[in-house]
Amino acid sequence: MDEHESQNPLLNPVLRYGMATTSAAVVLVIAFLFLDGTARLVAVGIAVLEVLVTPMILKRAGEGAPAET
Repeated sequence: MDEHESQNPLLNPVLRYGMATTSAAVVLVIAFLFLDGTARLVAVGIAVLEVLVTPMILKRAGEGAPAET
């Protein structure tokens, strides 16, 4: 691990996946407690996307990669 990695917490995969899983769990709790039907399915889809996409975005942010256009 070089100096850049030790200073940037976004390069830690445990943190990236932990953040995504936590926010997805919040969405799922809200979906199952307060929503039904199509709205619940949309919320579950959002939670799945959250777990899949957020770690990749956070990794790019941690590496300082420019945003794609």
